[in-house]
Amino acid sequence: MSSALDLTDVVVRREGRNIVDRVTWSVSEDQRWVVLGPNGAGKTTLLQLADTLMHPTSGTVTVLGETLGRTDVFELRPRIGFASSAMARRIPRDETVLNAVMTAAFSVMGRWNEDYEAIDERRARRVLADWRLEHLAERLFGTLSDGEQKRVQIARAVMTDPELLLLDEPTASLDLGAREELLQLLGGYAASPTTPAMVMVTHHVEEIPVGFTHVLLLRDGAVVAGGPIAETLTAEALTEAFGMPIVLTQDGGRYAARSA
Repeated sequence: MSSALDLTDVVVRREGRNIVDRVTWSVSEDQRWVVLGPNGAGKTTLLQLADTLMHPTSGTVTVLGETLGRTDVFELRPRIGFASSAMARRIPRDETVLNAVMTAAFSVMGRWNEDYEAIDERRARRVLADWRLEHLAERLFGTLSDGEQKRVQIARAVMTDPELLLLDEPTASLDLGAREELLQLLGGYAASPTTPAMVMVTHHVEEIPVGFTHVLLLRDGAVVAGGPIAETLTAEALTEAFGMPIVLTQDGGRYAARSA
């Protein structure tokens, strides 16, 4: 199986501090990774490297076979799907949900004078249906609930059939119902054999969807543990990552953690 993302001895240094500290990590095209760690662990920085928004201070980052610093990132980025709260803030509040998703075909955040084809609209409507948003197609993005906006972000990210999908805290700020609905959808999407490689950042083991295969645990920019979830996500590894004794439980493929 070919690799979608490879980091080799990667350092990102800012203001005299390594916010990513000699990370070596590989994501195969059939893997779905969750990245866990406390605030300031370097999780979002890893996603920015994977999305070509940042270059490493040292080390090598290869995305979809292209090495950062030796490739045109503007040609590479359309092959990557990325959803984050920061990106959501760039979607015009008066844009319809259909257009918010469809404009991904031109890598723009608001519809202007682009010439869309019927196939673009059909694809956008199919993606909206996949993420339970078809009934909101004509609603304005700014009128949606947090949960609906999160699903629109992900629908937009998968609109162009990316080869790598990156999700930065997709369930942050959601209430219990909205969180569980989104986790159910993410689990179903992750289980499909046609789904691209996925990397999802979160703070909480409770937010790991069923069907995700691997976990990377970070602390202070360095890797604490990484590998298949069943072997790697342990109370001991979480204790080391979060710096406090942790009790971990698992039921039906879902996890829960609390202080010991």
